[in-house]
Amino acid sequence: MKIKIKNTAIMFCVALVIGAGLTSVGTAQKPSTVPKMVEDVHSYSNPQAVRVRHVDLDWNVLFDKKILQGTATLSFERTSNEQNAPLILDTRDLQIAKIETSNNGKSYKPTEFKIGESDKILGAPLTIQLPKGAKFVRIFYSTSQGASGLQWLEPSQTAGKNTPFMFSQAQAIHARSFIPLQDSPQVRVTYTARVRTPKDLLAVMSAEGNSQTDVRNGDYKFKMTKAIPPYLIAVAVGDLQFRSLGNRTGVYAEPSVVEKSAREFGDTEKMVEATEKIYGAYRWDRYDILVLPPSFPFGGMENPMLTFATPTILAGDKSLVSLVAHELAHSWSGNLVTNATWRDFWLNEGFTTYLERRIIEAVYGKPRREMEATLGKRSLIEEMAGMETRDQILYVDLKGRDPDDGFTGVPYEKGALFLRHMEETVGRKKFDKFVRGYFDAHKFIEFFAPDGFFQMAQKQRAFFIRHAGETFVRVASF
Repeated sequence: MKIKIKNTAIMFCVALVIGAGLTSVGTAQKPSTVPKMVEDVHSYSNPQAVRVRHVDLDWNVLFDKKILQGTATLSFERTSNEQNAPLILDTRDLQIAKIETSNNGKSYKPTEFKIGESDKILGAPLTIQLPKGAKFVRIFYSTSQGASGLQWLEPSQTAGKNTPFMFSQAQAIHARSFIPLQDSPQVRVTYTARVRTPKDLLAVMSAEGNSQTDVRNGDYKFKMTKAIPPYLIAVAVGDLQFRSLGNRTGVYAEPSVVEKSAREFGDTEKMVEATEKIYGAYRWDRYDILVLPPSFPFGGMENPMLTFATPTILAGDKSLVSLVAHELAHSWSGNLVTNATWRDFWLNEGFTTYLERRIIEAVYGKPRREMEATLGKRSLIEEMAGMETRDQILYVDLKGRDPDDGFTGVPYEKGALFLRHMEETVGRKKFDKFVRGYFDAHKFIEFFAPDGFFQMAQKQRAFFIRHAGETFVRVASF
């Protein structure tokens, strides 16, 4: 995600070197076993006992009521010996009509469920009893009009002024407001969806199935075959048109801005190619951009295969396309390798901001990269001057707090400066090899927590000792 912040950056602490040791700056070793689930203070779910693997959605998009109505069918597996353990999901203000279970995904029977007490940050746990042999749960539900993860726009709030618009924003823990699921970034799932809309509107999602023609029938099907964290499930519905930007890139936008958008994002294919040369293959098939109405609250959101972007970057001179570079970079850092919990958010955004600057350098030159890095650092120093000390570190404590509180410039710019310091310490060639190995070794794994990052550096520990004495400080204290 590229947040709109008051030009934020960070105090560059030269003394800091990677905590318990940086990973092997040459190659990253693939873990021999899948890491255990870690405690996520922002989820009620119990993936350590029952883990959801796939989500099948069937929605009616009801603009008159401003709700989604339909079903979510979850396939799951038991991950412990607790054979009587229920399935616990995260929800927020969902109206649950009934729930059924099945052993084979064909024949379903009603089951008991309970919605727990609601918390203003976390929402409410949904506990579902699982009969012996059950492998599927089908939940009949609808969202509330005030669902935190959905935005319903009147025609007057769109660029065209003629038709309504709806889009989702699931990060950090807003997916639970429109899908009952295990809403933790460490629980990666595949998903399929059928979305029914008014026939004059087009639906798009962070998945395969987005139409590149103007054919509209009000019934759209999608599938995401690669396991992603729940916050990357995304949907939008509106009067949209498509323009190709290259063999695997394109842009969706309202008719009145689609041509301008295509011109502004004309370098997108070059960005993908430049990133691949440094960090390895792009693994998501297509990279398209959806230009949202002006009310989109962020600069951009890295939904896989379909970045959501604000129209405010359509400057006409490509001066603001660093946002595209940032969201594209997430296709490697964040989407491919994901933070385990929101306390580890810098592992997503620090790497992404660092990669963003490398993409900008490759496509537009080093002076452009240095200018944007300088502005980022300057603005972060300004932001940190008015920030509580507890929020100035990378490994921020968010227990009892909304994870959105961690969306400051610190994980972005401070994380990027930390990684740039590592690059300059060991040399770009070695550091690029390390980062590429980091992505290759941990792609699509359940999650990647800080300890794994530190463990990757053991082979180079002696190198850092030579360059920084014994000053190894854990990232949490930066």
